[in-house]
Amino acid sequence: MTQTKNSLFDRAAKVTPPTAQRATQLGVTKAKGSYLYTEEDEAYLDFASGVAVMNVGHNHPRVVEAAKAQLEEMIHGGHNVVYYPSYVKLAEKLNELNGGDHMVYFSNSGAEVNDGAIKLAKKITKRPAVISFKRGFHGRTIGATALTASSAAYRKDYEGLLPSVYYSEYPYPYRSDLTEEEEVERCIQRLEDVFQFQVTPDSVAAMIMEPIQGEGGYIVPPASFLKRIREICDKHGILLIFDEVQTAFGRTGTMFAYEHFDVKPDILTLAKGIASGFPLSAIVAPREIMEHWPAGTHGGTYGGNPIACAAALASIDVLETESLANAKAMGEYFKSELTKLQEQERGIGDVRGLGLMLAMELVGDDGSPDPDRMAKLRTHALENNIILLGCGTEKNVIRFIPPTTVKKEEIDRVIAVVKEALHQSN
Repeated sequence: MTQTKNSLFDRAAKVTPPTAQRATQLGVTKAKGSYLYTEEDEAYLDFASGVAVMNVGHNHPRVVEAAKAQLEEMIHGGHNVVYYPSYVKLAEKLNELNGGDHMVYFSNSGAEVNDGAIKLAKKITKRPAVISFKRGFHGRTIGATALTASSAAYRKDYEGLLPSVYYSEYPYPYRSDLTEEEEVERCIQRLEDVFQFQVTPDSVAAMIMEPIQGEGGYIVPPASFLKRIREICDKHGILLIFDEVQTAFGRTGTMFAYEHFDVKPDILTLAKGIASGFPLSAIVAPREIMEHWPAGTHGGTYGGNPIACAAALASIDVLETESLANAKAMGEYFKSELTKLQEQERGIGDVRGLGLMLAMELVGDDGSPDPDRMAKLRTHALENNIILLGCGTEKNVIRFIPPTTVKKEEIDRVIAVVKEALHQSN
């Protein structure tokens, strides 16, 4: 890894604040497929995918073509002013993908649609409270920060936040000394404690959760937990929101992660992989809910931009015709190779994930989290021109987020470098 004087990093440091924490100091000028190319024209294998955004790879030709074609027709119309084809077509497609009889509201970011989903739930139920889950991450606006419980650092100095938000337990099977069944029962009992000691269920508008936790550690819950949550929401008239900002659009080997669990939410929030890097997000909910969201009670200027919607339609087409099947196959292969590493190398506490949303939890000899080893692994990967990201509240989890178009030889290269790094840190 080389870096020129007066690099993009040097220039940015003079004019941008440190608040946007960066994973690398790389200045990048172009991208293609699974690779980023630096200002020194070095190729980096990108297993971060722009934090699970470039789900069909960088600059997929069909996405680029669709965006260019729309650019020639119209850049912005304003969805509060007019209707335009790509906006309506994408809403129709998301309705179809979610079984029909749904409606769609477009925004710009994941945090924005999570804020919007809470507003929708409060408006429909006329209830004040929301329940979120520990280790969950939902964004960085004031509202989304209030819902987030993956790190106290995200909330420090921003209190008070959105009021009447309560936090319950999300199962973490690896960290528990319990069986999966016992861990689910423990978490359900904690939720019942919230109802008994903090807020009555008839005051709760919504529960919001990631069906697979992202920032919190790529934690996959037992399906029985999501089914129990669905039953409790139905019993008490609480709307269930699935935050699929990171888990949707092929990331887990299916279009949406909820398909793995046979549990559907009342409200679904989407962003990241939806439009291959164009700012776009969506709230999807059944017509019977959305039709009661009155005109003027929510809005935004840029939501559903024509170019972003065109890129989203092309991205979904690539997933359906090409890369969704590849994500499933490559995800199974990648996980099996990581599992082999776990059997061969000390310090890998857990390998988990679905599709190409995979993680490896690093621990010390006593089983405690080992964030230093995770940091060294990431550094070694970067020195070998591979970009990896960490996650987990204890910062000891490496996550692997390649595009759904990833090739076997690219996975093999990452496995070899990870193995090398683990050897060096033993």
